[in-house]
Amino acid sequence: MKIATWNINSVRLREEIVLRFLRENTPDVLCLQETKCPDDKFPHEGFEGLGYSHRAIRGEKGYNGVAILSRLPFDTDPAHRDFCAKGDCRHLSARVGGITVHNFYVPAGGDIPDREANPKFGHKLDFVDEMRDWFGTGGDAPEGPSVLVGDLNIAPGEHDVWS
Repeated sequence: MKIATWNINSVRLREEIVLRFLRENTPDVLCLQETKCPDDKFPHEGFEGLGYSHRAIRGEKGYNGVAILSRLPFDTDPAHRDFCAKGDCRHLSARVGGITVHNFYVPAGGDIPDREANPKFGHKLDFVDEMRDWFGTGGDAPEGPSVLVGDLNIAPGEHDVWS
């Protein structure tokens, strides 16, 4: 199974670029982050036309949002977890071909790496801790083979990011 992941930074503004990528690379599954699009405004038609007829979307206006587009049928209904109980559309999962694909858009955390001085950084740390706990030993942890993809916003070294 070929899985691709992309922080699209607005699926509606970059739809043509995504469609070109799908035509040229034909992944079985495409996971998008930062779709910045409420569910009722998601541009389904172009993806449907390329055979991505199985779609799970979880979006909100102006920021965040994740989507899983698949040429293969989902084995089960897509699901999501509301990490940090903020309702900010940062996780979506779907079981495809016997594998659960978890698509994440982890909070960036801002420029100040200090929980006390920067609440955004605290949110990021809490989010990552909850992910670790859920996938590690959580009572409702995902069962079976899983793949975790997405924009994880983890760049510990200065050479990990190119501007």
